[in-house]
Amino acid sequence: MTVQETKLQDLPIDLKRELLPKHVAVIMDGNGRWAKRQGLPRIMGHKAGVDALKDLLRCCKDWGIQALTAYAFSTENWKRPQEEVDFLMTLFQRVLRQELREMVEENVQIQFVGNLQALPRSLQREISRSMEETRNNPGIRFTVATNYGGRQEIIQACRAIAEKVQQGLLQPHEINEQVFESHLYTAGIADPDLLIRTSGEMRLSNFLLWQMAYGEMYITETLWPDFDRTEFHRALCAYQRRERRFGKV
Repeated sequence: MTVQETKLQDLPIDLKRELLPKHVAVIMDGNGRWAKRQGLPRIMGHKAGVDALKDLLRCCKDWGIQALTAYAFSTENWKRPQEEVDFLMTLFQRVLRQELREMVEENVQIQFVGNLQALPRSLQREISRSMEETRNNPGIRFTVATNYGGRQEIIQACRAIAEKVQQGLLQPHEINEQVFESHLYTAGIADPDLLIRTSGEMRLSNFLLWQMAYGEMYITETLWPDFDRTEFHRALCAYQRRERRFGKV
């Protein structure tokens, strides 16, 4: 039976478990272009993108990858047409409500990072409920970056640390990488080993600027709704051929 025939449910034999990334992050780019090529409205591309993300999450779970972080909505995405922004907010809320039970059953731990207070109140409630109900799940950690911006994250961390210094709770000489990281949205989440960006764009787009200091990047021309397990397999094959030296020789 070929890899395609098994639909890649099991870890492919050419991937070594000990060389897999523990944490994969994805910039899900190309939903609008995918829809345009299909002759569909942009919003249909976002719906197809949700399906691709759900399958990737299950794939990570099947293959033993411990964490997945998805860039769902950036601080810059508010500049998109209001109709599209409203649809995305509604889509996030509906997906959370519909998928929560299954993620609980599959032991997925859901976490959201970003400036969540700026989101619609109804979405905030669904986010809080999903995080609370999955808080103790022992399975894959699924982090969703929503209203997230890397520069803004660093600025808010600096402000929080400055306030502690001003209050005498922290001395300047005590500030180090560990202290700084503890004030980021992603506090307690390990840095990504691999960042995948679809649609061929070669930039971070304000995503995980601090956390990606030593992360590997994989760029593919594939548009996000077409990023399936076969494409993920290719990304992991490329990753495990790399030598990660972290500045050493």
